Amino acid sequence: MSEDPTQSFGKGEGELIALHYSKPLPMRLDRWLVSKRPDESRARVQKFIENGLVLVNGKEGKAKTPLREGDEVQLWQPPPEPLPYLKPQKMDLNILFEDEHIIVINKPAGLTVHPAPGNKDGTLVNGLLHHCSDLPGINGKLRPGIVHRLDKDTTGCIVVAKSQEALVKLQVQIQKRIASRKYMAIVHGVPKGDKGSIIGDIGRHPVDRKRYAVVSNDTGRYACTHWELIERLGDYSLLTFQLDTGRTHQIRVHSAHIGHPILGDPTYSRCKKLPTNVKSQVLHARHLGLKHPIKNNEMLFEAPLPHTFEKILTILRK
Repeated sequence: MSEDPTQSFGKGEGELIALHYSKPLPMRLDRWLVSKRPDESRARVQKFIENGLVLVNGKEGKAKTPLREGDEVQLWQPPPEPLPYLKPQKMDLNILFEDEHIIVINKPAGLTVHPAPGNKDGTLVNGLLHHCSDLPGINGKLRPGIVHRLDKDTTGCIVVAKSQEALVKLQVQIQKRIASRKYMAIVHGVPKGDKGSIIGDIGRHPVDRKRYAVVSNDTGRYACTHWELIERLGDYSLLTFQLDTGRTHQIRVHSAHIGHPILGDPTYSRCKKLPTNVKSQVLHARHLGLKHPIKNNEMLFEAPLPHTFEKILTILRK
């Protein structure tokens, strides 16, 4: 290779990611990278390879390069492109707590957390940029201050950092499971027993790349979800979920995997029978526990159930 691909991005830009191939059987570079980078699309991973940003044992890799046990793969991931349309927008935010370091929001259904090419404005980040003038520059231009995510139609507690120090310390709490996140949801059917744990690696669906699934053969990332039965509601159940990990769509994927998909989930539930007009998944981030990233005191936040959630519970209880 004649040129170091990292040089074209300048010092300090981008991220060098080192991976090791440990499977006994060979596998194509592009397919394996897609399995290891579930948040990236197949097309984006292939673009990295085509642009010479992936090295296998120090040499430029090709999509069809066969990986063998012990191979070292290096991926140079450039920083996200700046979004010129990311602008502050006035928004009514349901603020559960705020000080100079963090802000905790009770997110409503239908609100996307951060912008993307297909969803350029009207996101929580747009509203936060209007509310907090010092957010730009924290955690990059795409997700300023965002510590963890909630799906567009999932409601409830989400914490946002207002300084780089707070961001780093909160991310460590999420990674080391110091922070606790408890969700409530209505699911189809009644699970066996009163509590349990779902352990299954989560990765891109092998056929539908817009979905995630419980996968095997080292193609996903470890995920663990604990559940507890709160109330039986005829053909449905009210459950609480607690996360050990934070994979994309984790609760929705794990619930569907054990045969009890979230009520109203348009992606992972095939159940046509609904007790009422349900427009989105009935999943709510009820509790968020953490240590204040600067003051170090224990904090617990609770977001009341949305009106639509309460209405469905009332109907099912009748």
